[in-house]
Amino acid sequence: MASFVRGLVAQAERLVSRLFRGEHGEGPSSYLEAPHTEKLLERGEGGGLRYGLGAMQGWRAHMEDAHTAQPQLPGGPAGWAFFAVYDGHAGSTVAQFCARHLLGEVVADEAFAAEPEAPEAVKEAVRQGFLRIDRHMQALAQAEGWEPAGSTAVAVLVSPRHLYFINLGDSRALLCRAGRLTFYTEDHKPSRPQERARIENAGGTVTLHRLNGSLAVSRALGDFAYKAVAWRGPTEQLVSPEPEVYELARCPDEDEFLVLACDGVWEAFDTEGLCAFVRSRLLLTDDPLAVCQQVLDAGLYKGSRDNMTCMVVSFPGAPGPSATALRRERELDAHLERRVAELYAEQQEQGAVSLVAVFQCLVSEGTPGLPPGGGLASKRAVVIEAYERLQQHCKPQTSGPSGSSAPC
Repeated sequence: MASFVRGLVAQAERLVSRLFRGEHGEGPSSYLEAPHTEKLLERGEGGGLRYGLGAMQGWRAHMEDAHTAQPQLPGGPAGWAFFAVYDGHAGSTVAQFCARHLLGEVVADEAFAAEPEAPEAVKEAVRQGFLRIDRHMQALAQAEGWEPAGSTAVAVLVSPRHLYFINLGDSRALLCRAGRLTFYTEDHKPSRPQERARIENAGGTVTLHRLNGSLAVSRALGDFAYKAVAWRGPTEQLVSPEPEVYELARCPDEDEFLVLACDGVWEAFDTEGLCAFVRSRLLLTDDPLAVCQQVLDAGLYKGSRDNMTCMVVSFPGAPGPSATALRRERELDAHLERRVAELYAEQQEQGAVSLVAVFQCLVSEGTPGLPPGGGLASKRAVVIEAYERLQQHCKPQTSGPSGSSAPC
């Protein structure tokens, strides 16, 4: 590609990102001037489950997310799996430690050796595993001088008969069953009445929806500066390490997929929107990894400024590629390409060609048939590729002493 086209595209990408973010000023020092868009990608399968994982640093100065994906518990009972996303803050130490060791703490309990499965015992084993690893990390943090980091955690423990949703903080997991959003976890925010009561009982305050005006979550692993109230137990501190665990019976004929994602993804998607977007993409590809990549790309252009990690876990009942969906997607892409060409020609006549202006027109006119939940941001590659082709075909040519560009 010619250098002038590369420069134009790079500038346009930055401006388009701002357009989708709705921001115009410079960010704080914890953000980069341009996002890191390289992705950590992972896929796997086992026990009838298939998963894909994508993680992107994005606009943040550092990557603080981590994850665990075990489609078959190592050394555990057959048919059990564990998937988790950890969103670190103030450093990645806690998130990385949990990715390596939390599962071991959870499955060490005898509840996982029992037959038949006892759901209440499993839920208590999960709870105790979280409390144990938090105590262990606190001792290590004091002995080794860890950074003052913390991490949220969202996980799904899959058994042959149940799904256990495990939530601590503001990462989130959802279940799509029979084509609908059936369940999702609820964020632990300081302004929730139960969370506010615990915080105030421990001597803290909730200001601007933040704990002591600073921390945006009320439950997390680590964050030991908020767990130093001597007259309160570990689950009664300003920040609690106790997860909420929800149990759902599996429906093999109806369960389609799980999505686990950190709050960077939820900055760009609401829960129903992400469920709909993922399902629409699974109608185009049977590869959950490809879907995760599309979630990250769309999330970046829908406005996320945070690290993003997304995991999609497909059950045997997940939707597969549909001829109708594929045809509609081709028609949508063709429509966007035609519209870009029309807008490009109109701009040439006016003497000013701009990719940002093309996006603004497309946003304002409301293109029909865009992916649910993803919108135009999820099709930005189609728009940019169409624009680049026009740029290559219509390279500027000087005409006389004015140096004006000649039209195509």
